[in-house]
Amino acid sequence: MRFDIFTLFPEMFTGPLTESIIRRAREAGLVEVHLHNVRDYATDKHRVTDDTPYGGGGGMVMKAEPIFRAVEAVLGLSPREAGRSVSPPPCPVILLTPQGRPFTQQVAEELSHHGRLALICGRYEGVDERVREHLATDEISIGPYVLSGGELPAMVIVDAVTRLLPGALGDPEGARKDSFAMGLLEHPHYTRPADFRGWRVPDVLLSGHHGHVARWRRHEALIRTLVRRPELISAHALTEEDFTFLRSLADHVEALLKEASS
Repeated sequence: MRFDIFTLFPEMFTGPLTESIIRRAREAGLVEVHLHNVRDYATDKHRVTDDTPYGGGGGMVMKAEPIFRAVEAVLGLSPREAGRSVSPPPCPVILLTPQGRPFTQQVAEELSHHGRLALICGRYEGVDERVREHLATDEISIGPYVLSGGELPAMVIVDAVTRLLPGALGDPEGARKDSFAMGLLEHPHYTRPADFRGWRVPDVLLSGHHGHVARWRRHEALIRTLVRRPELISAHALTEEDFTFLRSLADHVEALLKEASS
């Protein structure tokens, strides 16, 4: 997988891309990350990449020309002009913007099937609309909030997609068992010591009975999802055993309410 990231601040990526899972994936040749400074593609001597918006208003807008030049040069595209037919880009060209489609685990899985991704990091008040209309093939938002630019979203996408690549994680099943990958929030995790300040690890996890442990983890994932993210329950394909367990919870709650009201 190759990531081409177009940004005004390539230095921001130094830490996140040189540590932990992404570092190991890069060293193993599973991932390539190429940073491209959009400022290098400006044509004036001051390398200006932003300008005031037409129509007035505060803030600055990233200019179309250096972004087009950068993406076209790196991806080997012919210059795009109005009314001229050109070949499609060799990979998704993703504009990171609050107006994009929400980034989810399913979107990460979709992107992981491509051999290459181009990520455009906006800044200031945004980018010239012609980038959105005539260069980007996709738009993605990582959440309903405002950030200073697209660099942090780009890091999130690189991390989430890299985790899904075969060989990127030490545990081959790790990505599949992550929260949201299985459609539910993850079960609680514990490690040594078994007793910490009087708080004990659940006995079932110390039993050595793999079937009981698996059942406990599934039930805990269902409970946690039901309490914290109930909308995920309705979207997840539940088994008959899951339904039986959830019905038992409802019966238990109903019994407790009756007892409390009597």
